[in-house]
Amino acid sequence: MRVGIAALMHESNTFISGTTQIDRFREDLFLTGGEVANKLATSHHETGGFFEGLRNPQRSTMEAAMIEPVPLAAFRATPSGVLQAGLLDSLLDIMLSEISHAGRLDGLLLAVHGAAVAEDHLDADGYWLSRLRASLNDSIPIIATLDAHANLSQPMVDAVDAFVAYRTNPHLDQRDRGIEAARLMARTLAGEIRPTMAAAFPPMVINIERQGTSEPHLLPIYEQADRQLKSPRVLSNSVLLGFPYADVPEMGTATLVVTDDDRESAQRFADELADALWQARDSMVGQLISVQQAIDTIVAQGEGRTCLLDMGDNVGGGSAADGTFLLEALHRSKIGPSFLCIFDPEAVQRCRESGVGSHLSLEIGGHTDQRHGNPYTMLVLVESMHPGRFSESEARHGGIREFDQGLTSIVRSIDSPLTIMLTTRRMVPFSLQQLRSCGIDPCSFRVLVARGVHAPLAAYREVCDAFVRVNTPGSTCADLHAMTFQHRRRPMFPWENPRRMGFHLS
Repeated sequence: MRVGIAALMHESNTFISGTTQIDRFREDLFLTGGEVANKLATSHHETGGFFEGLRNPQRSTMEAAMIEPVPLAAFRATPSGVLQAGLLDSLLDIMLSEISHAGRLDGLLLAVHGAAVAEDHLDADGYWLSRLRASLNDSIPIIATLDAHANLSQPMVDAVDAFVAYRTNPHLDQRDRGIEAARLMARTLAGEIRPTMAAAFPPMVINIERQGTSEPHLLPIYEQADRQLKSPRVLSNSVLLGFPYADVPEMGTATLVVTDDDRESAQRFADELADALWQARDSMVGQLISVQQAIDTIVAQGEGRTCLLDMGDNVGGGSAADGTFLLEALHRSKIGPSFLCIFDPEAVQRCRESGVGSHLSLEIGGHTDQRHGNPYTMLVLVESMHPGRFSESEARHGGIREFDQGLTSIVRSIDSPLTIMLTTRRMVPFSLQQLRSCGIDPCSFRVLVARGVHAPLAAYREVCDAFVRVNTPGSTCADLHAMTFQHRRRPMFPWENPRRMGFHLS
């Protein structure tokens, strides 16, 4: 048996000006053929799980036959604006070309994000999966993984035999979900099962601040999902938290259940999970803390190290990475040694020209757009310069091992205990090696700022005693009422209450 392995992943923030072009993929993952295995087979990513799961299928009713993984293509870009018109088709054309040259394929394993949006296709994942399905023999099974933040659509469901979504946020189980998908594929090819999937779409949004899967309001939902898995009818199930920063009709929460050739049961179980989410909807509304409240919280805590999570400038949600609201607050408050990272290529160049050990007045951040604060002027000492490449060996959010944030400058404020990392590329705060590779000890600060909501916890809880999620303005602002949606479904909670409007979840 030969199973193709491919990935096409992007989380598209429609509230960002500008589009995502092909160079963003080339900066992250743009792999074809054997490069996919060389780069990802041993990674924490679900693609790594595909390779492992096919090689160790653990079939229950028959001896494991050899299944050959056939690496095809892998495309991924750091979350950013919508895909430029034509880009999705270009990437898919490359994937289809690899498939056509791969010889006979008995199945296809795909890594899909599920929250991609293109200028020419609002439901980007539904489009490319449907086009891929149409190009294949209908008898070829397609099993795919999804990010927990996927905005699920019915065309996505119709295009594949089974989806398996991450069950953790921060995403630490990506490789495990890849293994799960691969073993479903092995059982399918062995004729043991016939995956049959159904979805439910409760008219609600889970606020990004409420999307921690181990927190008390969400944990019962996943416990119920785990209980469903004990049924002999259920092969897999998934809770899709949704990505709120995509102004598309598909945006919102969804549930998925895969059974063995039993669509009626699949729908009933999916509805059951959706109803549990619906009943808990009030607990899914964001609990928001302002910048000043966050500073006051740190002062009140006294001892301990706190991580301020900058929700409005969440790089993992596509934001600018150069917001200045917390920079200004920490500089003015002088509450103790503090660290933050800012994307600012111009400032890095000025530091490089000025030289290590020099003093200069820098206009920092606020250059991308008007959403994330104004540039903030500060007198700094240039402490060091670094290439900006680092590696992470542990399982962290996103399953990424190798990072490159470009030429990096470390500067320190002259009149405040504030250290700033300036980068020439936007960088997600998923690894403490980002700091350590530049000679920075994260334990030397009272306050660490991470531009994210849940993803940074996987790394930062190693050194932080407390986390405070801060409702800063920006393209990933946690206050959904501050965002203008034109294409979302209506009615939809929390903007409207469908129950009061006669809605009843079946």
